[in-house]
Amino acid sequence: MEECISVFDMLKIGVGPSSSHTLGPWRAAERFLSELQTKNLFDKITRVKVDLYGSLSLTGKGHATDLALMLGLSGQDPEFIPVQDIDGIIKNIKNKNEINLANTIVIPFYFLQDIVFNKNFLPFHANGLTFTGYLNDNTEYTSTFYSIGGGFVVKEERVNTKKKMQIKCAFPFSIQNAEELLQLTISQNKSISEIVYENEKSMRSEENIHHELMRIWHTMLECMYIGCHSEGILPGGLNVRRRAFDMHQGLIGLANYTTPQEWLESIRKTEVKFRQILKWVSCFALAVNEVNAALGRVVTAPTNGSAGVIPAVLMYYLVIENHQAGEKEIKQFLMVAGEIGSIFKKGSTISAAMGGCQAEIGVSSAMAAGALCEVMGGTADQVLMAAEIAMEHHLGMTCDPIGGLVQIPCIERNTMGAIKAINAAELAMETDAKNAKVPLDKVIETMWKTAKDMNSKYKETSEGGLAVAVNMADC
Repeated sequence: MEECISVFDMLKIGVGPSSSHTLGPWRAAERFLSELQTKNLFDKITRVKVDLYGSLSLTGKGHATDLALMLGLSGQDPEFIPVQDIDGIIKNIKNKNEINLANTIVIPFYFLQDIVFNKNFLPFHANGLTFTGYLNDNTEYTSTFYSIGGGFVVKEERVNTKKKMQIKCAFPFSIQNAEELLQLTISQNKSISEIVYENEKSMRSEENIHHELMRIWHTMLECMYIGCHSEGILPGGLNVRRRAFDMHQGLIGLANYTTPQEWLESIRKTEVKFRQILKWVSCFALAVNEVNAALGRVVTAPTNGSAGVIPAVLMYYLVIENHQAGEKEIKQFLMVAGEIGSIFKKGSTISAAMGGCQAEIGVSSAMAAGALCEVMGGTADQVLMAAEIAMEHHLGMTCDPIGGLVQIPCIERNTMGAIKAINAAELAMETDAKNAKVPLDKVIETMWKTAKDMNSKYKETSEGGLAVAVNMADC
């Protein structure tokens, strides 16, 4: 089956801390409400229960899955909800034992009883959740969804129907793997970003493409800005102190600015020494994922757990590599990153519950490496080589968050993914692509095989690795 995956599918604006465990269940709740309305059942609802399965159950508390479900059932939109309102909405539901379903009707809701954490796995995917709506005629309506990573939500029967129908991609340039993308750049005499742009134009206006790409970037920039200017302890019980604030203070000095854009320009004017480059990149990545861990607004890139890599590498390009770069290069970077991410999604997975952390940090590092390579002047084959190098050195990375929280080791891993992406881009730029030994498609294939071989306890279950080696009570 050919898939059309837009840049805006891979880079989504939402609320942390997890795209698969927070944004996905949130969107599933929205879809459940939509189903009730479509089937004329909404007005008959007297109670709603949600059953969580597999990884959603095992690490759902640490990933705020229960909070996301309550917000989704309340009719809140993760892309636009004022994040400062979240605590008040949740407290109101818990205190009153009721929920304003779709912001329309108030029904009883006991969150300790009506959100059930089942440790068993459903066969279709590791992240399953079933909604049950109880109706006033003593009947029930149930609907099962799967959060497959990156905020994508599917139904098993819908996936099977698509396979049977063999739905074709409507893009002018259908791309299923890296080799097809490379051949298109040759036959069309276009860069990767130009190929992606033509595909996006088949779905939306040029004005809308520009507006949405810049909205994504401004969300990333604001997220870094907030993270660099926020002190304190992250929620969840691990007592993790925010580090981006102190690191940023040591780097920026006494610079004056009042907005994220002024902040960006201020950093550009700062004399950056070699060792400070690593600190700046790490600071940017830390900032994003500290905001993410605190239920802030981030861009899934391709997931929330790996949301810091792409902004950090793009910021590196803007403040270190090219002070003259502007909207053109930002859009180019994001389009290339999105396309590389979509190829990974088609050929493997972007879900840590299916593939471990290689599916999150590894993919984000590959996306960032390829994007950086193109804006630095790399050829299409060098771009794909950069992505391959970045992923090659994340193969086998496990997902083992302590306490099920997207904090340790997740936040630091974003800094490592960003640094590796820059290194991979530099290596690719200095290499004749004709001498490449490992095609990107082979690495993606290997990644998927590795994911299938990986023990389930290392796939976002908090049942292996650091998650059991470190006692949460000792943190």
